[in-house]
Amino acid sequence: MIDHVRDLASVRDATDRLLTAAAKLNNDSTAEPSRLPGWTRGHVLAHLARNADALVNVLAGRPMYVSGEARDADIERDAPRPLAEQLDDVRESATRFEAQAAIPADWSRTIEMRNGVTDSASRVPFRRWVEVELHHVDLGIGYELEDLPQEFVQREIAFLAARFSGNADVPPTRITDGTHAWSTGREGEPEVAVSGSAPDVVGWLSGRRSGVALTAGGGLLPALPPL
Repeated sequence: MIDHVRDLASVRDATDRLLTAAAKLNNDSTAEPSRLPGWTRGHVLAHLARNADALVNVLAGRPMYVSGEARDADIERDAPRPLAEQLDDVRESATRFEAQAAIPADWSRTIEMRNGVTDSASRVPFRRWVEVELHHVDLGIGYELEDLPQEFVQREIAFLAARFSGNADVPPTRITDGTHAWSTGREGEPEVAVSGSAPDVVGWLSGRRSGVALTAGGGLLPALPPL
């Protein structure tokens, strides 16, 4: 069962960790490339702030973004700002998200994300947690997939495996980190067996790692569509 209150606390903790780490940057290093192709660290921080505001919209029953073009334009506009402005924006937008989440509401209701994707409102805090944790890694400032909370990693693997489940372009796949196992891809036999450490698995599923450290039956990892 999803505990949105507990997830909101995890979002708060993850945001605090990110802000503390990012505060060690300066204006020059904020303008340097992040681990995301084509994005500086400033782009990542700007995206985190605008994503918080977008999830406020989702919880309030409004469209997540005016349009994909407007989303991209907002990130490009905000990316070059000085570090202090970036950190203030991430902090203040996180506060707006918390305030919206504190309004009494039916957390079992269905909400709409981007591109017509629907979900339970109760999962929105976890989706925000994903954004904060993975983009902290994307900043490339010493926080790695191995540093992610264990509970988060297990839940994110399950979430991503479910996302690719039933995808006709992904062969039937069984994934294990040696302790837990997940199935994904289209139905059928035989399943491709993929194994490795939990950080390497979540890195592969989220597009943060190539999967070179994973072992796959037949030697070849299934190709995954972009998220």
